Amino acid sequence: MAKIFNGKKTGKLGTEKNPAVVCVQTEDRLKEVASIFEENGWQYTIGLEPDKPEDITDLERLLNPPKPQVSEKKVGRNDPCPCGSGIKHKKCCGK
Repeated sequence: MAKIFNGKKTGKLGTEKNPAVVCVQTEDRLKEVASIFEENGWQYTIGLEPDKPEDITDLERLLNPPKPQVSEKKVGRNDPCPCGSGIKHKKCCGK
C-alpha cells in the first residue's frame, strides 16, 4: 500500500513524537519485544491481544532500516557511447 504525502513531517520512528506500535499475542512475547526496544532506547507501545495476529512491522523497520536506492549514472549526449564504438552517444545508441 502506497502512502500519500500529506505535507506533514512525521517524527523518526521510535521517538517520543512517533513511538513504534506493535501487537503481540502472549505475555512472554511482550517481554521479549519490550526488552529489544529497551536495549536500543526506542519509544514504543505494545498491545497484548491474544485474538489478533502478531504485528511487529514497526520493530522490523527499526531493526532493518531501508537502504537508500542509488541510481546508475546516465550517459550524457556528448559522452562516448558505452558500447565501445568511440562515437558520441547521441549519434550511436542514443538516437
